[in-house]
Amino acid sequence: MKNSIAIIDYGMGNLHSAAKAFAKLYAGEGSPWDILVTSDPAEIESARKVVLPGVGAFGDCMRNLASYGLVDVILRVISRGTPFLGICVGLQLLFEGSEEDPGVAGLGVFKGMVKKIEAPGLKIPHMGWNSLEFKSVSPLFAGLPSNSYVYFVHSYHPVPDEADVITAVTHYGGVVTAAVGRGNVQAVQFHPEKSSAVGLKILANFKSVF
Repeated sequence: MKNSIAIIDYGMGNLHSAAKAFAKLYAGEGSPWDILVTSDPAEIESARKVVLPGVGAFGDCMRNLASYGLVDVILRVISRGTPFLGICVGLQLLFEGSEEDPGVAGLGVFKGMVKKIEAPGLKIPHMGWNSLEFKSVSPLFAGLPSNSYVYFVHSYHPVPDEADVITAVTHYGGVVTAAVGRGNVQAVQFHPEKSSAVGLKILANFKSVF
């Protein structure tokens, strides 16, 4: 019987690139995995693993999640212990809110707010390759050397109330949160699907470690 990885389709996010990267790792003849790009709450709830991608503004993403009826199912699969991966704005949505869209509540899985990157003299959005500094153990980074390079495109980053949820940072005019995680919920601000071999290793870890 096949397991499924549900990549949540809520009208926001680079679903094609994410799905293609996961298919490269999980699919193929004889694979026990199905890759589902889906907005069906039942498929998401029954999936073995769930991925929340995101591109665009925080408020638009949260409004789309609500309009697709997906907020409650996301919180249920997280609370039940389903392995869950947030990517880019999908990471930001796990926090309580964002300076980008004041008054729009996030999912509140992690305490803290998403704030604009402060990088005087540098271009915003932060776009390009930067190295990771690991801060705490994350299953996503198993087997990766320190200072591995990944690809970022963002103007905002989370500032958690609890520093121990930060699993990696990068430096761009100061310290920028690059990844967070606790238990079954892991999330990255960068784009693993655009981060060459390092990104594929991170997605492979999501497959094999959980």
